[in-house]
Amino acid sequence: MRLVFAGTPAVAVPTLRALAVGHDVAAVVTRPDAPLGRKRVLTPSPVAQAADELGLPVIKAARLDDDATARIAALRPDLGVIVAYGGLVREPLLSTPTNGWINLHFSLLPRWRGAAPVQRALIAGDERIGVSVFQLVPELDAGDLFATREVRVPADATADAVLHLLADDGAHLTRDVVAGIAQGTATARPQVGDVTVAPKLSLEDGLLDWTQPADAVYARYRGVTPEPGAHTTVAGHRVKILAAARADDGDAGAAPLAPGEIRAGKGELLVGTGSDPLRVQRVQPAGRAAMNAGDWWRGVRDAETLRAGS
Repeated sequence: MRLVFAGTPAVAVPTLRALAVGHDVAAVVTRPDAPLGRKRVLTPSPVAQAADELGLPVIKAARLDDDATARIAALRPDLGVIVAYGGLVREPLLSTPTNGWINLHFSLLPRWRGAAPVQRALIAGDERIGVSVFQLVPELDAGDLFATREVRVPADATADAVLHLLADDGAHLTRDVVAGIAQGTATARPQVGDVTVAPKLSLEDGLLDWTQPADAVYARYRGVTPEPGAHTTVAGHRVKILAAARADDGDAGAAPLAPGEIRAGKGELLVGTGSDPLRVQRVQPAGRAAMNAGDWWRGVRDAETLRAGS
């Protein structure tokens, strides 16, 4: 098939690579170069870099406006495929390809429609998640489903690890759906079940509430890592939590800790929650480099009187 592919982050790259084999990818649409790093160097998106490696033409567009629509229409595509592009496809672009657009989404629709499905699923404590390929329609993530694939969330996995897993699964699933559309055998069915939404995360979503049970605190840490990042406050200063883990039996059986109470361990910290403590292993204080939590704590003034969340 003659395809137009739209995507931006690294999780979209496996699908682009899968479709570039056996199909004519007429163009790759991605967001413009963005400033990255401390020096804010303008850097092409992961999808743009992959397209360049594959020798595919790239259209860089901050949004799919009239100009982008005209450029895509001139290519006369059979199908549009979108994976985490970061913008909406509206009419007339929605109907421009002969077979419309299909979307790879990182959830089991209709659960977790929106921009942050994996993150919200982890925060909610979901044990199973998956990928869905559906027909794009004007309503957000509401189109008929061509295929889904369900997986168990790996224990202790953070959002980036789960997205990496789903990106590979989703690439295979999307490739199969595109093959079915090309052969005329693909069929789509309406979404069935309760709708939940997954809005984009804000910095505030990463704030840990130590009064909640350990399961809930740890679930939020996993869901917001690495972006926007789990964090707490100590003496009014923000501290980013880069690595954390559930307490083992020995930790949980030690003298109990009140919510937010901190106890130093071997290179790490135990922090009390509404139930068992959590182990905080690596942190990044505001304006400083990342370091082992225990090393940071030894340098904190009046550490014995401070609590997380203070």
